[in-house]
Amino acid sequence: MKRSLVGLLLFILTVPGLSQAAPHVLVTLKPVHSLVAGVMAGAGTPELLVKGAASPHDYVLRPSEARALSKADLIIWVGSGLEGFLVKPLQTLGHDAQSIELTLALKDKLLPARRGGNWEQHSHHHDEGEHAEDHDDHDMDHDHADHDSLANYDQHLWLNPHLAKEIVTLTADKLSVMDPANVKTYSHNRQQLIARLDQLDQQLSQQLHPVQTVPYVVFHAAYQYFEAAYNLHPVGSISIDPDHRPGARRVKEIRDKIMATEAKCVFSEPQFESRLIATLIEGTNTRTGILDPLGADLKAGPEAYFELMEKMGKNLFRGLTD
Repeated sequence: MKRSLVGLLLFILTVPGLSQAAPHVLVTLKPVHSLVAGVMAGAGTPELLVKGAASPHDYVLRPSEARALSKADLIIWVGSGLEGFLVKPLQTLGHDAQSIELTLALKDKLLPARRGGNWEQHSHHHDEGEHAEDHDDHDMDHDHADHDSLANYDQHLWLNPHLAKEIVTLTADKLSVMDPANVKTYSHNRQQLIARLDQLDQQLSQQLHPVQTVPYVVFHAAYQYFEAAYNLHPVGSISIDPDHRPGARRVKEIRDKIMATEAKCVFSEPQFESRLIATLIEGTNTRTGILDPLGADLKAGPEAYFELMEKMGKNLFRGLTD
């Protein structure tokens, strides 16, 4: 009996991943959760905070989610500009956990937020070197300054496969320090994910190349990173602020924009009301489509990110071609 117990103990101590449970990781959004789940595959499973079709813009934390936050070892979120609901709970419930705030970690790679709902052609382009210099001019001596400055930048950074690779690397590096027993697993998964993301990027680039100059309108300004990655041609958004329904003046402005630019398609979203789309395109040749930056109808897990991006590429191509 004693020999069998000793043998079992030795087995547990020598097999990687069995001697220590993986950290309890909590991730706010489904696309980012998918990437983290891919990094953790074979070692553990991260928990998703914002589920279903809920939008982080106006999310209210539930008691069960508050408890999950208090139990987390590592919290991975985008940032206060997108998940403002999480700022105070992190200071109280999640103060014992480590965290990765992606906009802070990737601040030198962010794009300035679009202001207003009308954009000029290719307004998403910028000189990366110039942007980096401008960013360095800000006072970044402490976290408060960082957060204030980052509010002026687009938060939807997961929609570019190149930044998705950065998220994968940040996650793998952090988990390797927190959970050294599973270093080999995290490293292997990181390499596999980066290879898949490179393949996805190439696939989307080829797919969307024929529609790069076709004008279109989106529901709100959530797609700049995707559009910049594939040199697309959005001309505006229906909603300036996703927390508020656009008024009559805004509806007229975007309708005028659709007619003036001969926008091929107006894309709505499952997270927001889209009944006004019919009003916007009445009397035009503009069609409708759906884009979803969060993957509301996708099953959470390692495949969700790839399914989301492939579906976005497919829906854009379908909406912009005859």
